[in-house]
Amino acid sequence: MVEEYAGGELVLNQPAGHVEPGEPIVAAVSRECLEETAWQFAPDAVTGIYLWQQPVRKEHFLRIAFCGRHFGHNAALPLDDGIERAVWLKRDELEKRAAQLRSPMVLQGIDDYLAGNRYPLDIVQHISTDALIKKASLVSNG
Repeated sequence: MVEEYAGGELVLNQPAGHVEPGEPIVAAVSRECLEETAWQFAPDAVTGIYLWQQPVRKEHFLRIAFCGRHFGHNAALPLDDGIERAVWLKRDELEKRAAQLRSPMVLQGIDDYLAGNRYPLDIVQHISTDALIKKASLVSNG
């Protein structure tokens, strides 16, 4: 977990972030984890896909949760802006701090992991613009 600032408040969240242009989602997972926790992470499976609407701002958030292996901690690596620290918490500890969770997706993702939900990484497809152009060219040339 990470303690991070969101909306001026310190909240708990899984390492999360945005996909950079042209970056495959699975690569973004490893990069974001390193940037937010200083731990290297290799995803092995998807545990869930969630869509949540933030009730005040009415923004929608799509989250793909992954499980995998962590290794190679680099304590000297600076964490992303807004991230206070990485913390290891058990599920019951998180439940006691439920008011601090960034969204309901946090605990749902953990519950799905604990329930044994595992989907292969290849359900997350990265379709590059180049691949789309090539496919369109092949289709149009018959």
